[in-house]
Amino acid sequence: MRNVVCLWLMASSVGATGAGLPAGPASARLEVWTEARSTTVASYRLQRYLAAKGCHAELVFNGVGEGDLVFRPGNRGEMLVLTSVNADGRHPVPVWVTRKSAGVSSLRELEGRDVSLVAGRDPLLGALALEALAAHGIRPGKGQRYEAGDFSSALGLLLHNNTHAAVSELGLVRPFLEPQGLTITWQGQPVQGAGWYASTSEIGPALQTCRQALLELRRGDDRQIFTLFPEWVSGFAPPDSLP
Repeated sequence: MRNVVCLWLMASSVGATGAGLPAGPASARLEVWTEARSTTVASYRLQRYLAAKGCHAELVFNGVGEGDLVFRPGNRGEMLVLTSVNADGRHPVPVWVTRKSAGVSSLRELEGRDVSLVAGRDPLLGALALEALAAHGIRPGKGQRYEAGDFSSALGLLLHNNTHAAVSELGLVRPFLEPQGLTITWQGQPVQGAGWYASTSEIGPALQTCRQALLELRRGDDRQIFTLFPEWVSGFAPPDSLP
């Protein structure tokens, strides 16, 4: 069972854990649902980034209390404020990756083969890829499913010939295909859902400031912050900006 991480950080707090953070009253509460085992460093860096952008926020994690803006992997009937995008600036796309040298031309050829998945609740980590296999009558048993901690580790199992296929995300894995001699054997449909949601349809000036700060945040700017989010998330975009 996933450990629930709870960490309260106030932008107005200073001291041993808040040294160097810009002082200011917390004007919004941001909540993040995360699979990260530790949030200490990432949350400090996120809060410092937000404060520098004028967003003085209280950060909470994994259902501690209702946030004004909440990052979650799926919609629960709330208003989507910012949608998560992959490295291509698009909605994420689940894929099965195999080695070119294996000559796997279709999912049917994975019958009886070992596959790499990723632990976690995000459907991109394996659920959607397993559904694609099941549609072809293929259901890997427990002894054939290797569950890694992240996409990179799942890919490592494939590259070291421990498995015949690995689940991944299109934008994340694309740069590794040619250099590592890999190919995409199956590509699913874009998945919508992960992103920042608002608990109310009325977004005041304080939340608008926080929304803008999150909109400008990119994985390449601070990879430590993005350990809070799924590995495929590269940034955030307005929902109506994507097809």
